[in-house]
Amino acid sequence: MLTLEVKDIVVHYGLVEALHGVSFKIDAGKIVALIGSNGAGKSTTLKALMGLKKLTSGSVVLDGKRIDGTHAAQRVGMGIALSPEGRRLFPRMSVWENLMVGAHTVHSADKRHRALERVYELFPRVQERRNQLAGSLSGGEQQMVAIGRAMMSEPQILMLDEPSLGIAPKIVSEIANAIRRLNQEAGISVILVEQNARLALKMSDDAYVFEQGVVIRSGSGQELLHDTFVQKAFLGI
Repeated sequence: MLTLEVKDIVVHYGLVEALHGVSFKIDAGKIVALIGSNGAGKSTTLKALMGLKKLTSGSVVLDGKRIDGTHAAQRVGMGIALSPEGRRLFPRMSVWENLMVGAHTVHSADKRHRALERVYELFPRVQERRNQLAGSLSGGEQQMVAIGRAMMSEPQILMLDEPSLGIAPKIVSEIANAIRRLNQEAGISVILVEQNARLALKMSDDAYVFEQGVVIRSGSGQELLHDTFVQKAFLGI
């Protein structure tokens, strides 16, 4: 099982500094929530961890080894996967074909089959619609496919960017239960970026609050649920 440590990372978009020395740690087998307002740097952090956004400075350390100089495909091979915000499916491809995109680094047919069976077990609706075009699915079903696609590489660290965005509450509950199962039954670590701060904090072992590219609060999910600042800023209390 993998641990991931982020040390003082700085990220720019052109001349604009989006992350200003962000540091945190993901212990093996934990669910970690990143919460904050839009533009706070949460999604940028996931892109940096995935190798989709180059660091200006700082480091990303996986099990004691720096990986910030590696490409995204290499990080998938190391056990990291990302389900991006907005799902980013290929709408004119079938559900099965979209899932197979997530397995492009997996060369063993047995491993692909095992991963696919795991996706179908977690999301029976995905199996039912496996031959449909991804663009014909509801938003919630598309989100299930997006998470399933990330799972196809059999990651040890799964990063989810806004999995509940624009989805009906019933489907949000299904997805949350699937995330818990992945964590508890398969031991997969989860990094969860989520606008629904209450849900994220309830699910998480550890949590970090982002504001303007800086981590301003940290603690267990339960601690931050009862933090006065977090309650006023994100929970409407």
